[in-house]
Amino acid sequence: MAKIGKHIAIYGKGGIGKSTTTSNISAALAEAGYKVIQIGCDPKSDSTNTLRGNNYLPTVLDSLRSGNKVSLSDISVSGFKNVLCIESGGPVPGVGCAGRGINAAVTLLQELHLFEEFKPDYVLYDVLGDVVCGGFAVPIRDGITDRAYVVSSSDFMAVYAANNLFKAINKYAPTGGARLGGVIANSITAGYSREIIDDFTKRTGTSVAGYIERSIVVQQSELYGKTVIEANPTSPQADLYRKLAKHIAENENLVVPNPLGVTELRDWAREWGDKLYDLNGGVVRGAEGL
Repeated sequence: MAKIGKHIAIYGKGGIGKSTTTSNISAALAEAGYKVIQIGCDPKSDSTNTLRGNNYLPTVLDSLRSGNKVSLSDISVSGFKNVLCIESGGPVPGVGCAGRGINAAVTLLQELHLFEEFKPDYVLYDVLGDVVCGGFAVPIRDGITDRAYVVSSSDFMAVYAANNLFKAINKYAPTGGARLGGVIANSITAGYSREIIDDFTKRTGTSVAGYIERSIVVQQSELYGKTVIEANPTSPQADLYRKLAKHIAENENLVVPNPLGVTELRDWAREWGDKLYDLNGGVVRGAEGL
């Protein structure tokens, strides 16, 4: 069966702003006139909160556990600009594997013929990326998506998580898995933040899809239970998300990344640690200064 619309997985370390970024991309695409579905694949079930004003939405797993027949209206709600919001959910706390919820959700959505009926232009899967175990790898492993993006700041643990995702893509892409569309550099502040991300992508044969600066506008919008696109549509931050969404919509430069080995990554991090001692007025030597 032909895939309807572009199916995009967005990964990132917990707390890195992955759901915020994904929701603003969805909002920007919907604002531009596209039909969008966002599927939260995190057991916290908070991916689509700002698209639906923080209102309650039953998760797929909770609905399945009820034992009743589940319809699409039971597990979805139309949010900002008619983005269809769905949350896969997770197991009962302390029981079972959180990653299995993604598989169950995708299977149910296919049985409900969601994509045939909704006919989306874009389907965004917001996936936890701290550990790319079998369950969380489902969107990039089983042909559900054909492209993935990773949200990362310049912090080492975020880069570490991104590098792990690169390993998963490198493993599954040759057998029909998703390829990488790029890294979304999030919470960019000092000048060196951008240089660190640029150097990491250069060394792994990847690219930066967009730079999202840290801004209080993001926090303010989320306190209202909205995306920046909805709460502050004329702000420079909203335009950053629009630019990112446009790039993702048009980008066909998909690659298989070359992740750094464990020792390579540690050495790379140590080199940057040494260079930050030379920080002066927010400027550091570039990679060529090593």
